[in-house]
Parts: sequence; structure tokens; C-alpha cells
Amino acid sequence: MPSLSQTLAGHVASTRFEDLPTEAVSAAKWFVLDTLGVAWAGTEAPGMEALRQMAFAEGGSPDCAVFGSGTRLPAAAAALLNGASAGALDYDGVYEKGSVHPDIVTLPAAWAIAERRRASGKEFLAAMALGNDVACRSGGAMSGDRGWFNTAVHGVFGGAAAAAKLLGLDAEGTANALGLAFCQAAGARQAIVEKSLAKRVLSGLAARSSVFAALAAEKGITAPRQAFEGEFGFHALYGEGDARALVAGLGEHYEHTATVTKKYPSCTANHVAIQGAAALADEFDLGPDDVTGAEVVVSPFMNELVGAEWDPGDNPQVAAQFSIRYSVACAIARRRLGIAEIQEDAILDPAIGDLAGKVRVRVNDGWTGKFAPCELTIHTAGHGALTRRVDHTPGTPENPLSLDDLKAKFRDCAAAGVAPMAPGRADAIIDAVLSLEEVADMALFLDGAPAGARAAAAAE
Repeated sequence: MPSLSQTLAGHVASTRFEDLPTEAVSAAKWFVLDTLGVAWAGTEAPGMEALRQMAFAEGGSPDCAVFGSGTRLPAAAAALLNGASAGALDYDGVYEKGSVHPDIVTLPAAWAIAERRRASGKEFLAAMALGNDVACRSGGAMSGDRGWFNTAVHGVFGGAAAAAKLLGLDAEGTANALGLAFCQAAGARQAIVEKSLAKRVLSGLAARSSVFAALAAEKGITAPRQAFEGEFGFHALYGEGDARALVAGLGEHYEHTATVTKKYPSCTANHVAIQGAAALADEFDLGPDDVTGAEVVVSPFMNELVGAEWDPGDNPQVAAQFSIRYSVACAIARRRLGIAEIQEDAILDPAIGDLAGKVRVRVNDGWTGKFAPCELTIHTAGHGALTRRVDHTPGTPENPLSLDDLKAKFRDCAAAGVAPMAPGRADAIIDAVLSLEEVADMALFLDGAPAGARAAAAAE
């Protein structure tokens, strides 16, 4: 019987763009646009300049674009930087069932190999759909919690699958790529607990490992065939894996279609509270001075991620993104939480700090949801106690974002980062991503897509 790696590899190697369901392709396009946007904005996040300096100092073959820099680096180095910037703002999509953010690993890895190989848009989309499906399946098939950062340890399999697909590896080569990904699967949530910049590097490291795994497999480096189910395999060492769930319905449904689009640049565990607080603030025209206290009820999982006392510490942006107290305070005071609200000057506003100190967190031990629901009560001087319950995370099918919402998010992201885009260029990128199957050469995408925008800007 083939191993789990071989089963996944056979599917990845044999599936063509034309074989993919429409919804799988549509989801791939959606999250290419979403992830490219958040990566562009993330290029200015704390820690990114240091990473770029390290990578640029090493140099190497100028194969692949580094988002926002106008510079090209070898595929693995570009994947590292693009993966880190994609995860830096915690604004990227999440597959809730497995707590995996697949695209911040698969897109940087696939983009790098697509540019290096001068792949077509169709080839790139196929790789993205297949790679994200693998990453989501890996996360969704595992239970138990040993403290791994799921995006990195599951995402590396998806990134390796996507890169192998773009390299045209056969089933054996793709299985070796998955085995080599297993050999590098790493990353713990301690980086989140300590609010360190290492958290945003983890997705970049996984993307770099994905590229290495596929390129090494292409050169004939062999790897464990039983990467998942072996005696010392992924399921034995990293968590309790369900082999049947990993491959159930393979090719019939694509798990990445269930990925949630983030409405806010913050840990997903904050989103229901942000929506509830902003809605109450709007409805009753609340300001910081109106609030005497607040309480938010969350699940144990949410509390672990975002329930700590508010302390901006040495890394205010990371601290804000993983604080439900800051999130509620910001949503009440500013009625929104966007890119501007996770910049250091906004985070360190004393009025926000005072309001965050009034927010209490209570855990409902009977709630098993990872990112919802929450019950929020805001105590006010003029309106008494105001309560709002939010049952579904924004961006889920039950609480969806529209294509117009996604485009607005991309424009907001594209206007940020180290190389802000003019509005015309951002719109040209949007159009190009939504018609990716018509792109002949991904190596020219970032140069070619904005051409019409430059002409439009000149006309203005």
C-alpha cells in the first residue's frame, strides 16, 4: 500500500489546472490577492528591515522578487522574506479547523518557484490550490495540542507540495519533497506567548524550507516515505494524526476553500470581540470617556492566545495583535482596527492604554470554539450595561466578506509598506490577480501588471 505521503504526492503530481473545481480556483485567486496585499503592507513591519539587510548582504542569483523592494534574490531567500512579511501583520487568511494560515507559506514558496521557472498563471494557480489543500488537510487531520505553531509545521507540507508541482516533479519526487518538508517542520507558539518578532519569521522559515525541500527533491535527494504515519513520523511526534482524514475525499473537495479571510490585522481570536465592540460603539456613539468598564467572555483557546493583561512591552505591534484588551479598547475608541491602528504611535496612545486597562477577560470553560463566540459587555455612564454576542468570525461563510470588501482591503494594504502603491497600480494588480489564468509568465507579473496603471497615472 502507498504511504500517506505517496498518496498525497500522486494526487499533486497528476492533477492539472483543468481538473480543479471552479471553487478551488476561485479560492486560490481570492487568497493570492489577499496574501499579496497583506505581505505588501507587512514589508514595513518591525523586524522586516533587519531581515532584508541580512538577505541582501548574502545576495545571490536574482531569481525572484522580494515584495516591495524592487530587488531580486535566490528563491529560498525571497520566500523567507515574503513569507515573513505575509505573516507580519496577522492579517492573512486562516483555516480554522486546523488553526493553519496556509497562504503565508504556500504563496511565498510557490511565487518564488513560479518566477524561477517562468511558470504560467494557470500553473501557479494549480500549485496554490493543491498546496493549500495539503496544508489544510495536514492541520485538520491532527488533534491534541503540544504547542506547535501550526502555520509553520503544517504549512511547510503545503509549500513543498506547491513548489514540487511548479517544478514538474513526478509522484516519487513530490513524495520526497513532502518527506524533506517533514524533516524541517518546526516552530513553537512560545514565540507568540513572549510576543517576540520571531513569530512573524516562522512563516518565512517554513516557506524557505518548502523551497529547499522541492529543489532538493528535484536533485534526487530522497526522504522518508512514511513522513506522516511512520514510527517516528509527524503524527507520532507532533500530535495525534488521523490518517483517514488526511486523505479523505482527496481530489473531490479542497479544504482551502474553507479558509477564512481576515477582516482585521490581528489574531483571529480577537475578531469577534472587535466586531462586537465597534458595533456597540457605533450604535451608542461611545467614546473612551463613556466607558467605566468592559468584560469579554471567550473560550479557553482564545484566552490562551489573546487573554493576557495588556502590556505593549518591547514589541508593541505584536503585543497589540495578540491582545483582546487592546482590540476592544481600540474598537471602542476608534470604531475600527486597520493597519493604522497597529502602528506604534497608535498602540502607545495613553487613552487607549487606560481603556484597555478597564477590560476584563472571563473564560467560559464549556466553550470549545477556537475563534468564536464571544460575549461582550460594555459598562457605560450614560447607557448602563451594553451587551453584544458575536457567534461567527468575520470572513466565515456565516459572516462573509464580499469581493468589494477584499478589494478595499487590498487597496488599504497596497497603500502601506516600504513601497506604497498608487491607486491605479493597486487596481491593475487586482485585475491581474482575478485573471491570473491569462498570465503567460509569472516572472513578469509584478512588472507587467502595473503597466496599465502607470499609463493611467501619467494621464492623471
